[in-house]
Amino acid sequence: MAKEFKITSLRLADLEKELNYLKTTREREIAAMIAEARSYGDLSENSEYDAAKNEQAKLYGRIAEIEDILSHAVIIEDENEANGRVGLGCTVTVEDLKTGKTTDYRITGSQEANPMEYKLSDDSPFGRAIVGKSIGDTFTVNAPMGTYEMKVINVKRD
Repeated sequence: MAKEFKITSLRLADLEKELNYLKTTREREIAAMIAEARSYGDLSENSEYDAAKNEQAKLYGRIAEIEDILSHAVIIEDENEANGRVGLGCTVTVEDLKTGKTTDYRITGSQEANPMEYKLSDDSPFGRAIVGKSIGDTFTVNAPMGTYEMKVINVKRD
């Protein structure tokens, strides 16, 4: 069975836009690079040609990757979580019970996760621990750096 990619409708639109750009504009740019490099003569020692062919390979790899994601995408906003419960697409405010520090995180699918932007995957240790919790619930996160206790302060659906 193929892997499902949980993404938001916004991410879906971004991927479709990127795919369109890659298949049209970028593909033409690389074809022009290859044509120019061929005009330099002997292809066996032509570094410009090799570089252009490498770019073309990267382009086709990215196109295949995006097409795979799009063909197996599951839009996460369609999950009708009960109000106040943490689920995909939610922004959740949590309190670290040891330090008292509060932080906002967005719970996303693995394709959108970016810890530097406080976007955490539902497959991460934090995501697995918090999904399904309600305001006021405490939970334990078993992370690689240790175990810590958190409390759900607020849940918003964006």
